[in-house]
Amino acid sequence: MASSSVPARTVIRWGIIGCGDVTEVKSGPAFQKADGSALVAVMRRTRALAEDYARRHGVARSYDNASALVNDPDVDAVYVATPPGAHLEAAKLAAAAGKPAYVEKPMARHAPECTAMIETFAAAQQKLFVAYYRRALPRFLKIKELLESGAVGRVMGVNYRFSSPRGPDLDPQKLPWRLNATDAGGGLLLDVGSHVLDLLDFYFGPLENVRGSAAHFAGQADVEDVVTMTFRTHAGVPGSAMWDFSSAGPEDDLEFTGTKGRLSVAVLNAQPAMLMTGTGEQLIELPNPPHISQPLVQTVVDELLGRGTCPSTGESARRTSEVMDRVLSDYYGGREDAFWERPQNWPGRHR
Repeated sequence: MASSSVPARTVIRWGIIGCGDVTEVKSGPAFQKADGSALVAVMRRTRALAEDYARRHGVARSYDNASALVNDPDVDAVYVATPPGAHLEAAKLAAAAGKPAYVEKPMARHAPECTAMIETFAAAQQKLFVAYYRRALPRFLKIKELLESGAVGRVMGVNYRFSSPRGPDLDPQKLPWRLNATDAGGGLLLDVGSHVLDLLDFYFGPLENVRGSAAHFAGQADVEDVVTMTFRTHAGVPGSAMWDFSSAGPEDDLEFTGTKGRLSVAVLNAQPAMLMTGTGEQLIELPNPPHISQPLVQTVVDELLGRGTCPSTGESARRTSEVMDRVLSDYYGGREDAFWERPQNWPGRHR
């Protein structure tokens, strides 16, 4: 029977499925630099691109076939870095080979795929992690510490606002994967908005009374570009969030209001956080590491080696996907099925 860890090892040897742009700086080098970790193999569908990545990053082996990578006897664990539409298939290959997996965020196109992934790894008795790396970044750990220590008093409200300028006009037949529901599971809420939703889960536990709506106002893609939602934390604190991906200007602010002050932090950029209380304002400057995924990758390696625990699991990531499904359900006419195959029936397209 397969083990859920890698016994009698001091180094976890990783293979990457999908060594695209996301792995160049953000994550790929993290598997080489984390303590007790090594990157030994990479895979991309185009063999020449896989070989180029391996050459530039000093990786011993490259493949153009995912099955070959996961069955490489020198690969102990698998990082799935494809677009979300391919996560489930690639993760299942890893589980079938008796190997744990670390899957890019969002975990999948919708919660049912997350559930299928979790069940597969449970049956294989293997561990499953998801790359919500902000859970391990010093800046966001400091925010958690301040909230739990009562720096703003009792939290009474949570609000998030995000906006970004509309991008250039695109050929509807050549959309980037992030705007293609078959690949992404929706629009930019899944790729961008999932970060703050996962942080809220990290800080407060599962969100409750989630309600939301989405609309499409600009651009050639049929997916949503404006999303609003309300929720309550488990402790009953009310919250709201809004994302506008076709705005005139940028905004990125997560704010916690308490009985003694306010705490504000940007989620997607590295601006200093701000704590405002009756005694004044305090800037909190904790820069991101060069390879922003490395702190979370370290927790994954530590758990696989039996010396720590990773805070981002399949279970926690599924909760974030469940929240996004609730918020986007009306736009897509439900998200329990393969909705990306029936765009002609999305109510949100026709409003």
